[in-house]
Amino acid sequence: MTSAARTAPGPDPDQALRLDPASRPGRAARLLAAGRRHRADLLAGLLFAVLAGWLTHGLWPPGQRVLALNPADQTLYEWFLAADSRAVFGDFGLITDRLNAPDGVNLMANTTVIALGVLLAPVTLVLGAPVTFAVLAAANLAGTALAWYLLFTRTLRARRLAAGLGAALCGFGPGMVSQSNAHLHMTAQWLVPVIVWLVVRLLRAADPAGRPHGPDRRRLATSSLGLAVTVTLQVFIGEEVLFLTALTLLVMAVAYGLADPSLLRRALPGFAGGLMCAAGLALFVLAYPLWHQFAGPQGISDGMFSPRYFSADLTSWTRLSSLSVLGGADTARLTTGPAEFNTFLGWPLLLVAVGCAFWLGRRALVVACLAGALVMAALSLGPEVVVGGERTGVPGPYALLAGLPVVDGALPTRFGLAVLPLVGTVLTLAVHRALGERGRARRLVPLAVGAALLSVFPAPLPTTDRPPLPEFVSGGHWRQCVRPGGVLVPVPTATPKDPWPMRWGTAADAAFGMPEGFFIGPYGRNGSATMGTYQRPTSALLAEVARRGVAPAVGDRQRRQAARDIEFWGASCVALTDDAPHAETLRRTLEQLFGPGTRIADAWTWRF
Repeated sequence: MTSAARTAPGPDPDQALRLDPASRPGRAARLLAAGRRHRADLLAGLLFAVLAGWLTHGLWPPGQRVLALNPADQTLYEWFLAADSRAVFGDFGLITDRLNAPDGVNLMANTTVIALGVLLAPVTLVLGAPVTFAVLAAANLAGTALAWYLLFTRTLRARRLAAGLGAALCGFGPGMVSQSNAHLHMTAQWLVPVIVWLVVRLLRAADPAGRPHGPDRRRLATSSLGLAVTVTLQVFIGEEVLFLTALTLLVMAVAYGLADPSLLRRALPGFAGGLMCAAGLALFVLAYPLWHQFAGPQGISDGMFSPRYFSADLTSWTRLSSLSVLGGADTARLTTGPAEFNTFLGWPLLLVAVGCAFWLGRRALVVACLAGALVMAALSLGPEVVVGGERTGVPGPYALLAGLPVVDGALPTRFGLAVLPLVGTVLTLAVHRALGERGRARRLVPLAVGAALLSVFPAPLPTTDRPPLPEFVSGGHWRQCVRPGGVLVPVPTATPKDPWPMRWGTAADAAFGMPEGFFIGPYGRNGSATMGTYQRPTSALLAEVARRGVAPAVGDRQRRQAARDIEFWGASCVALTDDAPHAETLRRTLEQLFGPGTRIADAWTWRF
């Protein structure tokens, strides 16, 4: 191969966005190229899978290991996966009575990853929800990276090395790794590149340039239909990711149109019509689920998390996450929790990204990426700018959106997640261009990008031993106590602060109901969203005993109240296992409330 052949520039990614499929090489050439490309794709997928497996290896074996930094949310998501798996038996609805009995839980109002739970229901039913969770924790990272890699190589027609570097940031950036601390709905972003591809496909079809008969109406129709299907599926995986994607694409579309006004004039009518068609089709399918989410039983119409609290510190953009190899533990003070290192890109990556953007010049795609990144980064700062942990009193751009429907349900700091693929795209474009040149840029740019990515290289997720389940649950002895579809009351009951009893329902594939628990419901003031529900008097009494270990005074009033609570819950059985805190004091209290208990395996039970 000659030197000229090695350095020949590849296709311009900006031009690739508008490239008509009819102008592609012949069929034979495409088949040969496809063979080489598929081998490279398999290698890229394998590398992403290995990295994802290494980052999440601490979760194995799933029945014995659990996330150390966010075990409560992992407990919640495992319960959701168990509840979703009931769809195999036809025992599934948008409101479930298997938690918070008898009122139930609105699954659309919670981050229940319904589509993932139903898809992997066989894994959950055969191997258990902890296995499904561990598989998804790794698969979401690798799948997201691979999907961006395919978008970069197919749609932008970028070189594979460039695409691999950019996609690695999209799938394994600081925000993605930190969200892997249980937030499956945020890391399942492998449909986002599909949505972007369909939007680009819609733009190509709407552009009449080079077509004597105007826009490609058939391609417009298929793209609109595909976009509607993908958006609908994403709603049942994670609505917050869809919202962030839509807002980012809106900003980018405006910026791209301003940077390329001729394309805007040509394609806008068909492009806007295709988007409206896709939105109409999706809303037709989603009308009832969305009504159910906001106005149905146990639905909520507002967000429950404070934008002032869940906002990004301006300083965090220049620091490295403590979940990265080079990060320090001191950066944790700049975030709201271990799952929210969404903005920690660090100086090296920021400087290289900005340098690459300036080097690429005023290309429409680069301008669009920069506009999207700046807007989403600014919105991540929340309603008031915080610098180094101190509130400045300066209002952030998010203040303009605060209180709006839907927007209120998105945490400001998570707007920073949208910056990752935009930076990844700029890095891809820069490396792609550098590899096509002969000067120092051919080596300097890839080396600079590689070094910047190494600065945010993630460390494996911290894990710890998982507390064992009681034999009463793991051995299936609960069936002797609970009638089919009945309600089992664990002592103490699950709460948002201590959701561990929900593992009982998870281990039983949500075959029985439980009172109270960890979920989002309308139990705040005037029906506003809150975490969990109020405790019934009996569960509050037993929780106090479990906390303090002091036996309460139990009289006729407490016994009558306990009877009313059992009737309210529709309980089949109350169970106290030996591993409960202050188990002996709790047993004596329960005997005073309900009479002598029956011993089953390692639990005392009271049947009703």
